[in-house]
Amino acid sequence: MTSTELQTYGDNGGVALTWKDLKVRVVGGAPPEEKEKGRSRSILKGITGYALPGELLAIMGPSGSGKLNSNTRQAGEILINGRKETLAFGTSAYVTQDDALMTTLTVREAITYSAMLQLPDAMPESEKKRRAETTIREMGLQDCIDTRIGGAWSAAKGLSGGQKRRVSICIEILMRPKLLFLDEPTSGLDSAASYHVMKRIAHLGRQEGMTVIASIHQPAAEVFQLFHNLCLLCSGTTVYFRPAALAQQVATYLLLFWSNLLVLLDAFNVWHFGVV
Repeated sequence: MTSTELQTYGDNGGVALTWKDLKVRVVGGAPPEEKEKGRSRSILKGITGYALPGELLAIMGPSGSGKLNSNTRQAGEILINGRKETLAFGTSAYVTQDDALMTTLTVREAITYSAMLQLPDAMPESEKKRRAETTIREMGLQDCIDTRIGGAWSAAKGLSGGQKRRVSICIEILMRPKLLFLDEPTSGLDSAASYHVMKRIAHLGRQEGMTVIASIHQPAAEVFQLFHNLCLLCSGTTVYFRPAALAQQVATYLLLFWSNLLVLLDAFNVWHFGVV
């Protein structure tokens, strides 16, 4: 994409994130014999890609492929709307893989308290409460709004895993960030809960013009269809970066090719060796 096209997203209030020749090395991740020599381990090896407003980018790959890293050193270009700039407070948000929630609070209390703490002091209290209520509805939690979150050490049964994940997302999007990162938002959820969580995220991204980037493991077919683009990583390199729908077509063609190849090999074995 050209810099002019990227700047247009910024003019319209969105955040287009691009990265070029991005290299990441993890500090202290090298084998013991290399640590003594001050060496580090390469995690990302010159990858390039982009994420656009209103779209959901899925980052997939096997464990250790470089989907998410900390304690790292990086090189390469990371641009916001085609420019090098620092994101303002509240522009981006990050949802962790684990739900760190107060089990004794209800959904309404947890999100309202977060709104009171996060939103600007200049915003009236009534507006903060309204923002909390609106966010709860956006994530489809209105039916359990007065239910305690609950947990392993709580007497109350509490929320399901999918509902807890949506509460965590609610807390992070109160500031209406333009850039949302999610670390394996479907981890530990069944296929139905995963679909409801990702469907809400995709809808919110379109509605708010939010740029959404999620690392994800083995999504169900229904969840995969919600992705706009797919970044497939393997050993720190980009194997595939194109529309997710096209990846399904490629996979179908490869399976068809492999099936036909097996049929031909069986026919050859029968013809040449007389082996069935």
